[in-house]
Amino acid sequence: MKKLLTLLFLSLVATNINAQNIAIQTFGNAKDKPILFLHGGPGYNSVAFEQTTAEKLSENGFYVISYDRRGEGRNDQLKAEFTFEQTFEDLNQIYKTYELNKSTLIGHSFGGVVATLFAEKYPEKIETLILVGSPISMQETLKNVISKSKAIYISNDDKVNLNYINMLEKMDSTSLEYSSYTFMHAMSNGFYSTKMPNEKAISLYQKFKTDSLLKIYASKMQYLAPQKFWENEKYTSITLAKNVKDLVAKKVPCFAISGKEDGLYSKEQVANLKNILGDTMVEYLENCSHNVFIDRQEKFIELLNNWTKK
Repeated sequence: MKKLLTLLFLSLVATNINAQNIAIQTFGNAKDKPILFLHGGPGYNSVAFEQTTAEKLSENGFYVISYDRRGEGRNDQLKAEFTFEQTFEDLNQIYKTYELNKSTLIGHSFGGVVATLFAEKYPEKIETLILVGSPISMQETLKNVISKSKAIYISNDDKVNLNYINMLEKMDSTSLEYSSYTFMHAMSNGFYSTKMPNEKAISLYQKFKTDSLLKIYASKMQYLAPQKFWENEKYTSITLAKNVKDLVAKKVPCFAISGKEDGLYSKEQVANLKNILGDTMVEYLENCSHNVFIDRQEKFIELLNNWTKK
């Protein structure tokens, strides 16, 4: 962190939003093409993206703006309503603070849900929407994780975990407990990791062992956020196919990147996304799982360069 703070392309500011200070990180020249990164969760943070990829993006002519949602990550001390409406208010304030007329939105995982809904409400503020490892249907995602996990447990004759899966299958699939337990199985089965990382990815993941911020935040989840977002927005049953179709109809440039080893999503889910956006607007990458910007960083930056060209 100390090294980063000495570099000219990084500035850390506190933006006053509703009388509370939200910490925001920026990388690069404010005159370059703006990119606003929205992290996953709910309850996660932007640290992994910032400490591995934001600087490289800035070196490619982007002005990168990144923050943790209020009540989450490094802003978990701030009072939050945990609603999409308040999240949009914060985003609009960021646009105002940085004098952005338009910006490219990168939505990673749940951040893609936020980015899609914000873009639908404010299409005039979107230069390009890029969904990275993001669900279009939360219910399809959850059922896919359970199906893949069950297959693993059957193959391993893992009767204990098969029993847990059987109990899950009898639960209300829209409940927070169902999604929480499902994602626990995704984590324990390695669905977020590529089995054959390239040399660049191996090097970047090594930073997780030495970087002070990554040590703290890479595996840190804030548990109030998913509970409250579920209570207020029922996000576990959100389906975005119609929303994305509406953005396409409004001529908002929309792209998506998914990893072939991302265990959250099936081939059919990616195919459905291609049907909505167009085959050439979706990249389905080898040797890549959920953290696309780490697993295939060079390709990720190449795609952003191509997709944001004027």
